[in-house]
Amino acid sequence: MNKKITDKDKKDWENFLSNNDKLPDKDIFSSNKKNNKIQVIDLHGFSLDDANNETERFIFDCYHKGFSKLRVVTGKGIHSQNYKDPYVSKNLGILKYSIPEFIKGNNNLMNIISSFESASIEDGGDGAFYIYLKKRK
Repeated sequence: MNKKITDKDKKDWENFLSNNDKLPDKDIFSSNKKNNKIQVIDLHGFSLDDANNETERFIFDCYHKGFSKLRVVTGKGIHSQNYKDPYVSKNLGILKYSIPEFIKGNNNLMNIISSFESASIEDGGDGAFYIYLKKRK
């Protein structure tokens, strides 16, 4: 690495310091683009009814705030107490399968949702999924 500062570098630095132009504030630009941020709801520990209600509220709230990508964390169901119910399969997590079905069966929600997608490993893998919302009219 060259530790010597050239005359051109010194001149450029002096020009920069003497210039009265303001530099753009990158923080302002990133805060205005909140649509790129992923909003997350974690449903661990919720009962089925509470999870359905929270999910519905969450989706509508995010839609009205202008967000476009949501992550719903349901968990994989490995800690659920469904083994106590003889009519429920021990291999299926309750929220993992019921939350997507609840959303798909809710016409008001489906009117504002453009698509679903499985979450990446970093975002929860089999225990989460993404929801992409339509743009507000």
